[in-house]
Amino acid sequence: MDETVSIGPVELVVLTFPGAGVDPATVAALQDVVSSGYVTLLDLVYISKDEAGNVIQIDVDEDLQDVGLEILSIEAKALISDEDLDVVRDSLDPGSSAAIIVYEQSWARQFTSSARAAGGEVALHVQIPHDVVVAAVEAAL
Repeated sequence: MDETVSIGPVELVVLTFPGAGVDPATVAALQDVVSSGYVTLLDLVYISKDEAGNVIQIDVDEDLQDVGLEILSIEAKALISDEDLDVVRDSLDPGSSAAIIVYEQSWARQFTSSARAAGGEVALHVQIPHDVVVAAVEAAL
């Protein structure tokens, strides 16, 4: 099976933070998940908007050190579209920043490849909101 077919589910997530820069503990937690092999980072863009509304955008192939993302440097796969970036830029509050991350769920690579080889496909993929999961777990206790 060639490498392009053997890819797990790919997701785009936008993490927003107050101020310019990304929380170091969040970056370290993401790096831990990557180092463990659960996910593979495929693309990354950082955007910040100052109080005056001026936007700074840093792509993954630029210096990410000033915003605290240097340990996540990757070879970008150009999966974040201009439309995605427009949505983030337009919705970002002044005085805040965002990390737009595309990642593969590497842990599911074998599982999804096997399903596709058998003619299977993902018919529905829904992420259950964190608050709903917490409420259900607490109700079950």
